[in-house]
Amino acid sequence: MSTVRKIQSGYYAVGAIDWDRRLFDELIPLPDGTSYNAYLVQGSEKTALMDTVDPAMTHVLLQNLEQLQVKKIDYVVTHHAEQDHSGALPRILEEYPEAIVVCTSKCRDMIIDLLAIPEDRIRTVDDGETLSLGDKTMQFIHTPWVHWPETMVTYIPEDRMLFTCDFFGSHLATSDLYVTDEGIVYEAAKRYYAEIMMPFRKIIQKNLAKLQPLDIRLIAPSHGPMYDKPEFIVNAYKDWVSDAVKNEVVLPYVSMHESTRKMVEHFVGALITRGIGVKQFNLADADIGKLAIALVDTATIVLGTPTVQVGPHPKAVYAAYLANALRPKVRFASVIGSYGWSTKMVEQIAGMLSNLQIQVLEPVVAKGLPKSEDFQALDRLADQIAAKHREIGLFM
Repeated sequence: MSTVRKIQSGYYAVGAIDWDRRLFDELIPLPDGTSYNAYLVQGSEKTALMDTVDPAMTHVLLQNLEQLQVKKIDYVVTHHAEQDHSGALPRILEEYPEAIVVCTSKCRDMIIDLLAIPEDRIRTVDDGETLSLGDKTMQFIHTPWVHWPETMVTYIPEDRMLFTCDFFGSHLATSDLYVTDEGIVYEAAKRYYAEIMMPFRKIIQKNLAKLQPLDIRLIAPSHGPMYDKPEFIVNAYKDWVSDAVKNEVVLPYVSMHESTRKMVEHFVGALITRGIGVKQFNLADADIGKLAIALVDTATIVLGTPTVQVGPHPKAVYAAYLANALRPKVRFASVIGSYGWSTKMVEQIAGMLSNLQIQVLEPVVAKGLPKSEDFQALDRLADQIAAKHREIGLFM
């Protein structure tokens, strides 16, 4: 199936749409599929291929290049070594024996290790270095930890085009070349940021600052549609990586015998009546991607769990591990839940959140079914959260 689309003179989208993929890295849900975007840039003297595709879609990339009758590729710009962008690189180098891979020095080491690319086929570029295609200039800007340490982007000033690989991407299988529904793309891009980039928020702040001086007309990421209104996604990222949080509580929970569920129901009502937004997730069947989205800018996380063998429920452990790994800018955290005869779940969960710069608020743990004093303690916790949110200026 050919997916060639002309962007403008000298620029073509030659990647692949993966409509059916539902899991990435055997970990990340893909409810809307994804795409592996590659771009052909034809200058007056030389031709560059911006990234390749996932190995499973190599045949699509080759068909697209054949359809365009591409006889020679001078450079394959490899912004990121991960296989969904570089997996077809060995086959492309076979098909185009004169092609040279252009990447950062860290990326060179990775594609040698991961893909067995011959070292003599690789040219490394420094931050800010340029290569000419004739009437087009490729300027390479190192953007580490978006989301691996070796990543970079490419800017072509003559046409104000920015090729960003994972930066600004969204897992969406769509026939749209450009963003047409900003609401759908916003959620997909926020999910993408939450799941793989949020741990590197402070570094991404610096990378955004490096891009600030560029006059950008079009952003071409490696997943999802292109942005012909760049300010839409740039402003979204500025918000996500900022230190600002929302007047919200994210409440992932699991309940075995209704005790924790009863506590959660009461607590959610208490928060709402105090003017605090709530995002509740039943971990028995929650979309972990949506939980990650919710963590991006919430002020507080409260984890609800029963006790299993003295510790927290395994699904609550997973939620705590996820939050700790993603490192959201959350300010406060607490635990509510129940136990039968003994529990150490509060101490264990607190130990799992060591990466977060949080103030831990007084937990509420009921023995068996929650009683009136437990519901009163939940009300006090809601009061404390409201007071903390007011202290940091989230509401009056």
